[in-house]
Amino acid sequence: MTHAPLTIRPLSPELHDDFLRFFEGEAFADNPRWATCYCQYPHVDHSRVAWHDRTGEENRAAACGRIESGRMQGLLAYRGHEVVGWCNCAPRILLEAFASEPDPDADRLGHIACFVVAKAHRRAGVARALLGAACEMLRREGVEIVEACPSRSAATDAENHFGPLSLYLSAGFGVHREEDDGRVIVRRRLDPPAA
Repeated sequence: MTHAPLTIRPLSPELHDDFLRFFEGEAFADNPRWATCYCQYPHVDHSRVAWHDRTGEENRAAACGRIESGRMQGLLAYRGHEVVGWCNCAPRILLEAFASEPDPDADRLGHIACFVVAKAHRRAGVARALLGAACEMLRREGVEIVEACPSRSAATDAENHFGPLSLYLSAGFGVHREEDDGRVIVRRRLDPPAA
């Protein structure tokens, strides 16, 4: 299958409707169980919020508020006018999920939280393009190190929402540490932005 070229655009209030259309359409067409997330999981402090009690309406409202105020970052991948992928990426200090996980490098870290790619566009370079654009976006923001948490044991596309480990390793990330739950913390140092 031949696909139109990809265009990657940073999330902004102007793209609010595109984000919602994707999340309420193709994003979770084959995984409706996760359709209520609206990619808010990394944006809440889990020591204070019972995630499993959150409703789709609460997450949608939170996403809309964060997008409109510029407090939610990420990238949308388009083929023509259609959104086919999403990457939630931001400086780590903007992601409240890490509030209970202090890190001495937190002020210098960017985090790739997740990928969502429409089923018909998987294994066609969308996640790879989003990862490259995410690293570049974070580099321009002054982030020195990018990290992600792929799972070594992911068996389905849904379980690979953090991105496959092989994707990161092929993009120059190295293993920083391994967790008991199968997550692998990978990191890559970024060159500083040109003066």
